[in-house]
Amino acid sequence: MAVREAATVGTPGPRRDEEAALLFQRVHYRHDPRWLLPVTPRLCLACALELLPEPSVSLLRKKHMLSCFQDALVRHTSLVTQLVSQDQRVCIRFISVLFGLLHSVEDGSVTDLCIEVIIQLTTQLKLEQTTRCLLDECHKELCNMPSMRGSLATLTLLGKLVDAIPALADELVMEHGNLMEHLLRGLVYPSEGIQASVCYLYGKLYSSPVAAEMLSGHFREKLFPLFLSILDGAQTKELQINCLGLLRQLLKYDLFVSMIMNKDELGESAKNIEGSSGDTSLPLVLKKLLLSRDETLQVASAHCITAVLVHSPAKHAPAFIHADIPEFLFEHLSSSSEMLVWSSYNCLTLLAEEPLFFSKCHTVYGIEAVVRSLQGSLEMNNTELHKQGLLLFTEILTRQPEEIKLFTNSAMCRDAGRALQEAVSSPVLEVAAEAVKATSAFLRKDHQSAPPVQYGELQSLLEAMLNRCAEFSQTLLNRRPLGHASSRNSEKAILQRGKFLLSTLEGFRSACRLAIEFQSEPSAQENPFTAPSAKKEDTLEAFSEFLLSACDSLCIPMVMRHLEQTTHPALMEVFLSILHSLFVIVPHMKEKFSKKLAASSFIRLTLELKARFCSGLSHSALNQVCSNFLYYMCLNLLSAPEKTGPPSEEELSAVSELLQHGLPQISSRSPESLAFLSDRQYMEGAARQRQYCILLLFYLAYIHEDRFVSEAELFEAVQSFLLSLQDQGERPPLVVFKASIYLLAICQDKDNTLHETMVSAVRKFLEGIPDLQLVYTHHPLLLRFFLLYPELMSRYGYRVLELWFSWEESSCEELDDVTSAGQPALPTSLAVLFQLLRSIPSILLILLDLIYSSPVDTAHKVLISLRTFLRRNEDIQVGGLIRGHFLLILQRLLVEHGASPSEASGNLPLLLSLLSLMQLKNVSEQELDSMAMKLLHQVSKLCGKCSPTDVDILQPSFNFLYWSLHQTTPSSQKRAAAVLLSSTGLMELLEKMLALTLAKADSPRTGLLCSAWLLTASFSAQQHKDSLQVHQTLSVEMDQVLKALSFPKKKTALLSAAILCFLRTALRQSFSSALVALVPSGAQPLPAAEDTVLAPLRTSQVQSLVIGLQNLLVQKDPLLSQACVGCLEALLDYLDARSPDIALHVASQPWNRFLLFTLLDAGENSFLRPEILRLMTLFMRYRSSSVLSHEEVGDVLQGVALADLSTLSNTTLQALHGFFQQLQSMGHLADHSMAQTLQASLEGLPLSTSSGQPPLQDMLCLGGVAVSLSHIRN
Repeated sequence: MAVREAATVGTPGPRRDEEAALLFQRVHYRHDPRWLLPVTPRLCLACALELLPEPSVSLLRKKHMLSCFQDALVRHTSLVTQLVSQDQRVCIRFISVLFGLLHSVEDGSVTDLCIEVIIQLTTQLKLEQTTRCLLDECHKELCNMPSMRGSLATLTLLGKLVDAIPALADELVMEHGNLMEHLLRGLVYPSEGIQASVCYLYGKLYSSPVAAEMLSGHFREKLFPLFLSILDGAQTKELQINCLGLLRQLLKYDLFVSMIMNKDELGESAKNIEGSSGDTSLPLVLKKLLLSRDETLQVASAHCITAVLVHSPAKHAPAFIHADIPEFLFEHLSSSSEMLVWSSYNCLTLLAEEPLFFSKCHTVYGIEAVVRSLQGSLEMNNTELHKQGLLLFTEILTRQPEEIKLFTNSAMCRDAGRALQEAVSSPVLEVAAEAVKATSAFLRKDHQSAPPVQYGELQSLLEAMLNRCAEFSQTLLNRRPLGHASSRNSEKAILQRGKFLLSTLEGFRSACRLAIEFQSEPSAQENPFTAPSAKKEDTLEAFSEFLLSACDSLCIPMVMRHLEQTTHPALMEVFLSILHSLFVIVPHMKEKFSKKLAASSFIRLTLELKARFCSGLSHSALNQVCSNFLYYMCLNLLSAPEKTGPPSEEELSAVSELLQHGLPQISSRSPESLAFLSDRQYMEGAARQRQYCILLLFYLAYIHEDRFVSEAELFEAVQSFLLSLQDQGERPPLVVFKASIYLLAICQDKDNTLHETMVSAVRKFLEGIPDLQLVYTHHPLLLRFFLLYPELMSRYGYRVLELWFSWEESSCEELDDVTSAGQPALPTSLAVLFQLLRSIPSILLILLDLIYSSPVDTAHKVLISLRTFLRRNEDIQVGGLIRGHFLLILQRLLVEHGASPSEASGNLPLLLSLLSLMQLKNVSEQELDSMAMKLLHQVSKLCGKCSPTDVDILQPSFNFLYWSLHQTTPSSQKRAAAVLLSSTGLMELLEKMLALTLAKADSPRTGLLCSAWLLTASFSAQQHKDSLQVHQTLSVEMDQVLKALSFPKKKTALLSAAILCFLRTALRQSFSSALVALVPSGAQPLPAAEDTVLAPLRTSQVQSLVIGLQNLLVQKDPLLSQACVGCLEALLDYLDARSPDIALHVASQPWNRFLLFTLLDAGENSFLRPEILRLMTLFMRYRSSSVLSHEEVGDVLQGVALADLSTLSNTTLQALHGFFQQLQSMGHLADHSMAQTLQASLEGLPLSTSSGQPPLQDMLCLGGVAVSLSHIRN
């Protein structure tokens, strides 16, 4: 009492009333305080034991007490369990009271509360005796019931108790076995509530594997027939859910699944049980639930179907398919419930393992629903839903029979492709991975054959797939752990990337396979519905080229990056099969693609794969793929070589067979392969074929700069190989020997040479080959190889150089006519050749023979190369060697083709061009030796046998003759001129050429005409000077010459200069040359009195010549102007000697003043140009003040005084010196200041030898014409 009073002190009124309701006041004072809960709610266990069974206490108060007790049990679990467990008898009594209350009240809420309290208390106390006592009470209660009417509470309690304590399931079955009979009574009792409780309890019992095994017989004989009938006829959702729950538990066991699905095998006793329905089957029951409008039942039904199928789809799927379950599952894919859609995906995925699923055309019916469902689900944020949908789609695409078309129109196929494109772009890797697998299955011919084929959509899908893979690979690379991060995570990431890359490559391989299969389908080449005039975009050709481009830009880089981390055989197998298929897909690009692969070290990569994984019998599939890839790549490289001629069909067929048999046998690493190649023991056929294959692989790799084996070791190995062949008396295939020669040349060290035995062996092999071209591979080191050894050069030097130049693509055109200063770098190939020429000059003789006898384009390359070599190597004296050999060639030509040398060889002009170059290269004032004189004789003889139309021969010949005359000493000039003048044929040819001047001035012979006039002028001057014997006189019509000067054609300034040079020579000789005779042009008028004085010129001719010279001067061409001034000087001298008045008249013409000032108007300090200075000097000499006044002369002198004379050329300085001397000799300078200016200018005039300007080259080639500037000028 004291405790109770203390507990109530200070408690507010309402709360005191509440606590009083929890106590049984009438008896509480007798209770020991230890049964009082020390916290709120202040309930007394003893009071509860007396209050709850008391009939006089209201049900509401009892419910309140139970509610408070439950609340205390939840909030103060430990305190309540301590309170209850103080005395086990009290505990058992309390549970018994609660159990009694459970059966004495009909209020459902109180019943549920009692059950909850009992369950919570039992589970918290964990007292075995208490639990057993409770089970006994329940069993006793059910046994004592005449009817199952009041069993609901007990059954519910048992079900929840077994749910809370799963171990009780086994105890119930083992110790209360006859309880199952009462449960069967409950199942047949016409109350769905009781049936639901029984099903719930059964579900908990069958959740235990031990109990389930013990109850298997009970299920077979008694429960199963009732259960399916109840499930089929259930009306309440509670019963339906509990039945499905029981079914889910049963379907965990293969035994029960077999019983349920094979209902016909059950015994007659089971079929005759009351309440069972013999016609009910599980597929039909579940189909009925699928058709319900309740989402929960639909999901549960789908789960049950899945639970059956996981045991054996092949065994159980047909029953569901025959029940048309797939049709309704496809319908549910349009549901907004993610759980229902996911469950339907699961069921359909398992059903897709059964062929009947496809033969019944369920997929054709449901594919549209699948695609639309995928499109909708991808908009949701449910990764599992995405994965399961894609898994179903993959299964359908993979297993669909080819004869049953899945996509009946291209629109549906397009929608499917777009859904996959969205899925592969998913940021979730698992979703993207499933989408990639689906893409691989999607790219099947029968899936894409609905016209028109959507190549554009397929391309977008593949681009998305490859970009997603590249993005994922890059993401992993960027997330590499730093420092000492776990290597396990790194390995996991690499493995994950490898799997994704493998799936991507499999998808790409499917696309390649699709392209190959469509090549034989005419309707798949392009869109048949495209208008004829429209641009065709969706074509197989464009798709094929996309595949090649995508592989090159995406697949290959991704795989190579992955190989830096790890190598996976399966991945490489798929990758190499893709590369192999691309040779077939884009046949017009296979050679180019093979060359790029070879240059990217794919021969090395494939051999390393074979060595690492394919030794013995391991990875036979990878070995076959590697061998096929190498086989086709090697054939492509050999069929369209870049640096050698293609093999014949027979050779290619032999190599094909060789590679086909030998490549699968190669699985050794490079050192082992080299050792095998070096083995000189006797080789059987198969072993020798393997050696051939190894050598060809090294050859093709080296050609494409993939030198993955040591050059020194390979050099020795190839030598051993060739010696082994020689020892066994074998001759290798041409392609193999070609590879051997190439590798020997490439791998030979600069300081190392072959032994004589090896050189002899090589020569013996070469002797059995009809043409060196069959084993030639273009490379400068191969050229060096053949020219380095005299034994090889003597026999094959000419042919190898001919082949080398015919293959050489390096152009020396830009190197031609380049001065030594600022020379561009030589191509590597020419550098090697030039080095050989420096060390072995005799090669030059072979090159000369090549220029003469090889095809024109090859000879032209040789000529340019020789020109460049001679210009860059002026220190090498090879002129005598070349001229001597050229002389022999020329003599042989004249003997064999003396009548018509132009028909001898089309390359003769090239040889002559080289000869003229050699002459130009000579140092001036050099004596002509006997060899040079013989060449002059032979060349002049050759010219005499040509006609004016043989321009290609005559032009270089004339150049040689002209330079020979002007680049030697006076004594040699005399001898040379005598030799040339003795050539009657040459003189006759020159006469013909001069006669063609006027009519053919604008023809391609213009350059040749220039040379003819210059030679004539040179011959005439030399003959006149040395009184040489003339064997043939040249007749020239003066009127025609003047006409050519008066009416010059366009772009013929050099021709005019050459004619003026001839006229100047004739005027200086006063037309008295024994070589050149001026003849009249037709009938001439009677000469006038003044004509007699000027004979053989007439006054009209002088006027015509002066006018022509004035017109030519106005053109302001430097070379032509100097020739005009020189001719004018000679003309005035000629006139002055015969009639000074006429000479003065010509020099003083007013037109001359206009001409002079026109020339002076050419620019600043134009008066310092040599031709203008010479012209002013000429006018001053004839005192032509009307042309140039004293004041104007003074202005010129002042300008000279201000000019920087050190910058003037020697030619200008000489002209200026002549101008000053002329003025000084005239004595016209009365002005003292002008005299002083003149004197200062003369004293400051530097000598020609000390001028700061380098001397100008006198011998030039202008437009292909040999010219001596001093000859034109003076």
